[in-house]
Amino acid sequence: MRLSRRGLILGGSALLAGCSSAASTSSVKLAGAVVPALPILPHRAAAPQIQVAEAGALIDPQGLVRKDLMERARAALDAHGHRIIQRDRMYLVDFQKFSGSERFYEVDLEGGRVTAYRTSHGRGSDPKHSGYAERFSNKPDSHMSSIGAYATGGAGWGSQQGPNVLLDGLEPTNDRARQRAIIIHGADYADPAFLAREGKLGRSYGCFSVSHADLVPLRERMGEGRLLFAMT
Repeated sequence: MRLSRRGLILGGSALLAGCSSAASTSSVKLAGAVVPALPILPHRAAAPQIQVAEAGALIDPQGLVRKDLMERARAALDAHGHRIIQRDRMYLVDFQKFSGSERFYEVDLEGGRVTAYRTSHGRGSDPKHSGYAERFSNKPDSHMSSIGAYATGGAGWGSQQGPNVLLDGLEPTNDRARQRAIIIHGADYADPAFLAREGKLGRSYGCFSVSHADLVPLRERMGEGRLLFAMT
């Protein structure tokens, strides 16, 4: 890991270099990695003071999120309750979907509404730039996306990517997120103009890159201590 891409902590404020732009379609020869198996998470009842809508009733009335992703995310919400202290919203990423599709979801756990956004995956996860993520890794410099449960770490600012949302990986599949500078940030290659021109989003170095416009509400609303769950 080169120092220029590592997170720098100064006086309690995170100054993160973050992912570099990776919109190029040129192939990069990287060490392959098989999709790691997500741990089986036990289901535990939510804390009594948390009011969460029942799955299949109020949650996602539009049917935007596939059922197994929603179920695994709700199990992760309980399994990582010591780190997920905010239970009003959670965020899901469906890496089975094409990069040009809306596959980054904000789930309102109180009202049930789901808002969908677009997000990029790592260039190492899609070396042929097909628009589909095929490989995942937690290894530094793999430039691959990582799956599993994350806790949002609040708003940050990086010298390369500017405003962002910090992430802490909670599972063996992603627990090097801080070391790898995996964040949520805005990128030109995730903007609608790039999608209209190229037919798919560009690729990050493993970060969850979103359009500059979408980063504004996400950075404000994700805050600290909410779940982000990414799955294939």
